[in-house]
Amino acid sequence: MVPKTQLSRPLDDTDRRIIALLRENAKRTFAQIGEQVALSATAVKRRVDRLERDGVITGYTAIVEPSLISPAVETVMEIYCADRTSPADMHASLHDVEEIVTAFTVSGDADALVRARVDSIDHLEKLVERLRRDPNIVRTRTMIVLSTIIDRTH
Repeated sequence: MVPKTQLSRPLDDTDRRIIALLRENAKRTFAQIGEQVALSATAVKRRVDRLERDGVITGYTAIVEPSLISPAVETVMEIYCADRTSPADMHASLHDVEEIVTAFTVSGDADALVRARVDSIDHLEKLVERLRRDPNIVRTRTMIVLSTIIDRTH
């Protein structure tokens, strides 16, 4: 769903609390959420429907532990771009790279910061080679994640 440019009405504290509860556990029922925000299940459903229509809530997903599905090496990569490379150019360069979990344009020396997940060091080397062949990417700097202390991306 494409977000609207304007909400049908401004978000209030109850909307924000509903969103936080859904982000924490999207399998909660409207009745369970209603108990937390002092609304009926019907009122919660109306609010969630509006939040979906307005593009605030864009979908629901299962959060999985990657290391339990397959052995994984997580990396953070700095991407340095050729002059005049736009964020749209970076999106085009990185969009179809399945290993990339998250990508940001950033301030500072690097132009973008990428979080990627690969199966092995060999796979990482192939990923780095693939990225470096892209005409928009001048160089990369790769760091292997040893452990995750905090992850609030969910």
